[in-house]
Amino acid sequence: MKMNFIFYLALLAVPCYGLVQEMSKPQPPTLHKVHLVEDGYKLVSMYSSDEGMKLHHKLPENVLSVATFESTINENGWAKLSISTNPTHSNKKQAYAAGYLEGTATKTMIEDNWFNTIGDMCNPMSTFCLNLKKFLESNMEFMISMIKNNPDSPYWKQVELNLLQLQGLEDAYYGEAMNINSTLHLKPMGLILININGDLESLQTVLSEDHVNHHHVIGSGSCSALIKLLPGYKDLYAAHDTWSGYNSMLRIMKKYQLSYKDDNGELIPGHTSSFSSNPGSIFSGDDFYILSSGLTTIETTIGNNNPLLWNNVTPQSVLEWMRNLVANQLARHGEEWATTFKRFNSGTYNNQWMIVDYNKFTSGEKPKAGLLHVLEQLPGMCVHKDMTHLLVENSYWASYNSPYFQEIFNTSGLPALVAKYGNWFSHDKTPRALIFARDHSKVTDMDTMVKLMRYNDYKHDPLSACNCTPPYSAENAISARNDLMPANGSYPIPALGHRNHGATDVKVTTSEMRKTYEMIAECGPTHDTQPVFQWSKSSYVNTPHKGMPDVFDFNPVHFKWD
Repeated sequence: MKMNFIFYLALLAVPCYGLVQEMSKPQPPTLHKVHLVEDGYKLVSMYSSDEGMKLHHKLPENVLSVATFESTINENGWAKLSISTNPTHSNKKQAYAAGYLEGTATKTMIEDNWFNTIGDMCNPMSTFCLNLKKFLESNMEFMISMIKNNPDSPYWKQVELNLLQLQGLEDAYYGEAMNINSTLHLKPMGLILININGDLESLQTVLSEDHVNHHHVIGSGSCSALIKLLPGYKDLYAAHDTWSGYNSMLRIMKKYQLSYKDDNGELIPGHTSSFSSNPGSIFSGDDFYILSSGLTTIETTIGNNNPLLWNNVTPQSVLEWMRNLVANQLARHGEEWATTFKRFNSGTYNNQWMIVDYNKFTSGEKPKAGLLHVLEQLPGMCVHKDMTHLLVENSYWASYNSPYFQEIFNTSGLPALVAKYGNWFSHDKTPRALIFARDHSKVTDMDTMVKLMRYNDYKHDPLSACNCTPPYSAENAISARNDLMPANGSYPIPALGHRNHGATDVKVTTSEMRKTYEMIAECGPTHDTQPVFQWSKSSYVNTPHKGMPDVFDFNPVHFKWD
């Protein structure tokens, strides 16, 4: 059933009403307006019609925050959440309010996402989980200490605001009374676990008893991305495919308009963002962001295969999810994004980041320096450079989980894997590199861009071939579908075989669409030339997938925002 809700947060003293009970009742496609206040909730009816949404009452002047939530999971695979805050209130109150509203609106989806992705990971508490709890407690102590000792630092102010937003989200989720003046008291094993999802794979290696991540699959891809200049510099497309386990396919498209101001009373550069995300997360995680600064930021994971580097991972750092957010919020151009992001490098969730500065792009004109900045991270090091010249020379930049910079590639341990397994672990001869090089010129419009990003013809494309039985792999494609590989096959590395893994979406924006935070997005495993994914007919039918549709037979959606 399609459900729509609109929420408002105001600093008023009004009676408390049963919001959760109201939301849990089966209802037609109806919109609701809610004032959240320090003493509780006030529910006021709204409704939708063919002419659009109509309010029964005018928006109160002292509203602190507004959230609009629409669940169309069964219609197109996505929920849609928009949150905005009132700049007349303090940054801290805005942050907490934005989180509390999101927790209120998406509580059921957060419960489902937790069940699907976290579940009983730390029940009972293993050695790893005990170490993780201790690490996260120390990391939180470090951040709070830095916030306290650097009261004039824009960096640490932003860290505090993001933690307060998560605090509001967590308070609402766990049914705590709203405290708009809340201090930080996040649970070390609470919703922070959803937000460190990317960092967690690295921490599983660092904090496990034998310093080995037994869940890691050697060579497992995690995302494809493409920055594409159209002929004649007509347009610049930025696209991203998330690669993940299918149990992570409970998705929300989000837009945050957080009216934070700097010390001069000016809005921060990245005050507004639209991004693909999951319930319970205040960042993308895919990652794919369109920002008010004019930047679009994207990453694919490069990982780390050098065990010596893990010695650089300590709690006295800022985990990647937070550095990602702070850089998005404070940076005005690609180099500033990179220099902000690499501060307090945690060495976890090691990625190649592409920062596209659309302020540097004019249709029909040859791009100049600053359009594309690329950063790669490993524990203890970050390398970043302006790569606009290569984008212009080749008309594309592709990213597929392999480092570009030689220093990063060599330090990461990949040369040893190339020597052992061959070019599959190389940068420019791995299957996706060759497919992008061959097919990027076919992109002439949005349809052809989406088609390339959803491409998987593994049984017929010679670039998908491998020394396997059968002699190909659905991993060797722009949009992976490992669920289609036979479980009894023979594969030189497990990444090529049958597993709960594949490309679970695509997102694309353009030089015009990004101005209004718009994108084209499709949810679920690719089915252009492959079977539609269906949980009930899958070998992973017993994998947690609460809240998801059974069949992922969806088309691309054009996401627009009011």
